[in-house]
Amino acid sequence: MPRAGLTTSKVVEQAARLADELGWQNLSLAVLAERCGVKQPSLYKHIASLEALRIEVSALALRELGAAMTGAVLGKAGRDALVAMAAAYRDYAQQHPGRYAATVAAPSGEHLGQSQAAADVLRVVEATLAGYGLTGDDAVDAARALRAALHGFVHLEAHHGFGLPTDVDRSYRRLVAGIDATMTSWADEQAAS
Repeated sequence: MPRAGLTTSKVVEQAARLADELGWQNLSLAVLAERCGVKQPSLYKHIASLEALRIEVSALALRELGAAMTGAVLGKAGRDALVAMAAAYRDYAQQHPGRYAATVAAPSGEHLGQSQAAADVLRVVEATLAGYGLTGDDAVDAARALRAALHGFVHLEAHHGFGLPTDVDRSYRRLVAGIDATMTSWADEQAAS
């Protein structure tokens, strides 16, 4: 019999909290069971395996990230939308490092909720890039470049990869300004062709 009040969503939420506290790679069923106040076999009433749990946490994190990015860009376009989206992205990564790590791998397509949440994040990015006039393959290239730049920065920041005394916030603002200039340039090239 499962512990009274313990549900799959509560198990997933506890796992997400643990990922933030301990790191995504350190999430384990043994630690989760202890946190939930149950024996590890009791978790299997709510989750099939550690891998299934990781996918559920990924889906949760993608939904949260998508909601944060959507809220940030609402009513904005072009540079304003890009700046707001980039700020929301970085804020989420800073506030939820374990959950953020769960968003990095592309969904396998085996979990509908995870795939839908990832698609929602992509729609926010596509809408932001559409503000630059980028469509088709150019939008795909832009989305990949944007993700690589933002992820690279927040990953390095999270792992103490910036040792110079220059203000990291300033560096992030300049990175986003550089992305804005690049997207504007790509849009101009697309329009000229």
